[in-house]
Amino acid sequence: MRGTERDELDPGPGWTLVVPVKTLIAAKTRLAAAAGPHRAALAVAIACDTVAAALACPRVARVVVVTGDPVPAEALAALGAHVVPDPEAGLNAALRFGGAEALRLAPGGPIGALQADLPALRPGELDVALGAARDFDQSFVPDAAEVGTTFYGVRPGVAFRPRFGGESRARHLGGGAKELTPDGIPSVRRDVDTPADLTEALALGVGPHTAAVVRTLKESSTWRTPS
Repeated sequence: MRGTERDELDPGPGWTLVVPVKTLIAAKTRLAAAAGPHRAALAVAIACDTVAAALACPRVARVVVVTGDPVPAEALAALGAHVVPDPEAGLNAALRFGGAEALRLAPGGPIGALQADLPALRPGELDVALGAARDFDQSFVPDAAEVGTTFYGVRPGVAFRPRFGGESRARHLGGGAKELTPDGIPSVRRDVDTPADLTEALALGVGPHTAAVVRTLKESSTWRTPS
């Protein structure tokens, strides 16, 4: 949904979301037991479904992907993402670098950081979260475990200070960000790091890229469900 329809939903400028994507050698290593030799393909698929859903969200104007790996870079650019190189100084440095690019592209718009591991992400549910975020200078959505963070965003003119990694929920709270937990956004909170996480995402319903890789895993007998 673009143009007039978006303006009717949200009269302000659209969000620029920054999505960090690891190099494939480091991506989703905890899924190796379930995905075996298809781990890298699964990591790319999960990122593709995340970015595709974000781009389909009415409140999102653009997605900036930060990555140092040419494989996901090509796949995500083909979906319509704006890809920039990773400065390779850590997750939050990558997000700040993407945030600076977002500010260059749309200096009057809100900026958000979105984790790349949300394969069940629904555009409508992300729209609910972004609608709630517009009421606060800075805000975040905790992950399903209520330990980490899946989204962090700031209103126009507010410093973009993501604090991802580990127990980031507590750090974002400590940094003054408003925690957002509106009803009806399970797909925004369901990040995937482990086979158990992926099983829960599959129950929610994953996007087509992830679903295709999981079918390959099951057909090849590679898939191992968590005990």
